[in-house]
Amino acid sequence: MKVDILAIGVHPDDIELSCSGTLIRYIKAGKKVGLLDLTRGELGTRGTAEIRDQESRTAAKMMGALFRENLQMADGFFQNNPENVRKIIEVIRYCQPEIVLANAPKDRHPDHGRASKLTHDACFYAGLSKIETQWRDGQKQQKWRPRCLYHYIQDFNLKPDFVIDISNVIDQKMEVIKAYRSQFHIPEASEYAQEEQTPISGADFMAFLKAKSSSYGREAGYDFGEGYITSRTPGLRDLFELD
Repeated sequence: MKVDILAIGVHPDDIELSCSGTLIRYIKAGKKVGLLDLTRGELGTRGTAEIRDQESRTAAKMMGALFRENLQMADGFFQNNPENVRKIIEVIRYCQPEIVLANAPKDRHPDHGRASKLTHDACFYAGLSKIETQWRDGQKQQKWRPRCLYHYIQDFNLKPDFVIDISNVIDQKMEVIKAYRSQFHIPEASEYAQEEQTPISGADFMAFLKAKSSSYGREAGYDFGEGYITSRTPGLRDLFELD
């Protein structure tokens, strides 16, 4: 099950909020995409882990992802330890992505930064042949190190190293986010109207999110964009490839 891009998020909806425009764009271009959630988001104020399981499956289908896995690490309490690093290595070796998209290195939610480092470490160690792993069918896995690791920007307005143009898919991105009916202000989702409010459940959040994409896009000359931070200095073979 080789993919071109593996998007990893610590909570269901991290991927959708931060990099789903990029994923939709490349899926439309024929690239293969896999999704990996580290936890079920069970500590989230609204909804339940079971509800978010279903919402995440719906969102993955709407995007056109080849698969979505959940490693069921402990939301809020997962650690960067050998067990959790190995879990991510197994998925990386299973789908052999060229590119991995991961959580922001620093953000309002402490899980995001820890997941960023955990994913960074797993991407490196997945390329070491002396770390032996096997997939669920019992087959020994071969080493695999992704060519690139990029960190998407989340709540904090971090300065991006580059911006991806998502102008043609911004409306699809917003619809995919709405798959998480329990988490956001969706008027027709009346069953969640009485649940406790959070910083992302207000009526103004969707407009804010779209405006944020507009702001990042504007820096690069696009209508809408998603920003990324690199884990190493990127190389450029041709100056004329830059917009």
